[in-house]
Amino acid sequence: MFGSIGFTELILILFIVLIIFGAGKLPQLGEGLGKAIKGFKKSVHEAEAIDAESQPQVQAEMPNQVTAQPAPAAPAVQMAMPEPQTAAPSTKG
Repeated sequence: MFGSIGFTELILILFIVLIIFGAGKLPQLGEGLGKAIKGFKKSVHEAEAIDAESQPQVQAEMPNQVTAQPAPAAPAVQMAMPEPQTAAPSTKG
């Protein structure tokens, strides 16, 4: 169930939790943990339902056989650079 955590390790973890939180807080801690797990399962179930609803729409929009067509090559656009402007000769008198 817990992978490599054995029964002895689980008892040790529960004993440490009992020391840290005390016997009075354990029911509240368990209730909070239960609510968190219940909320997580509910959100996962809702996400799966949303995915299941959107799946037929996506398949209906996509054709059965998709053929790859190369994108048309963009025409080469050559931008004309403006000619450098030279200053007019000044006529100082």
